[in-house]
Amino acid sequence: MAKKIISITLYVSELTYGVQNNTYLTGRTHLNGNNFEHVANMQANDDIENANQISRSIGNAFATLKMELNEYLEENDVTANNILPDTSINLNDAPKTLTLSLMMPTNFNNAVKDTISTAAHQYIVNTAISDWFTITNKEEAQDYLKQAAMNLVQIKKAINKRIRPKRTTI
Repeated sequence: MAKKIISITLYVSELTYGVQNNTYLTGRTHLNGNNFEHVANMQANDDIENANQISRSIGNAFATLKMELNEYLEENDVTANNILPDTSINLNDAPKTLTLSLMMPTNFNNAVKDTISTAAHQYIVNTAISDWFTITNKEEAQDYLKQAAMNLVQIKKAINKRIRPKRTTI
């Protein structure tokens, strides 16, 4: 059966921002005037130890996403490594990306490719935040893991959308 390749590109800087912004907003909602240290520990930032953990969490989430979508992935690489995704932002460098190349049947509905991209982004962010909160705020970690599971369902639902066949004339 013929296949078409759908390429999903995720920018590491956007994933990192998603983790940092969501943890910032979560921390801000918990601020009650006397828990500054607790709130500060909930918020991811660019400090080197935090950036390394966020990078590792994003890498782990992307690897898990690839495992979950393995039946659709087109990959020819036969090597792997455990190097952190580079989250450094240098205006002279090309943006760092993570790419999913999905092998889809020819009747795949291209209209849902943005849904897959958005849900993949959210899956990685929510999984990374859950990983972050496992360290800094255990009470909230499970909530983000549940959201990531819903994102995965959304991805699989979108991947299985097909174009309605048309009747041919005889």
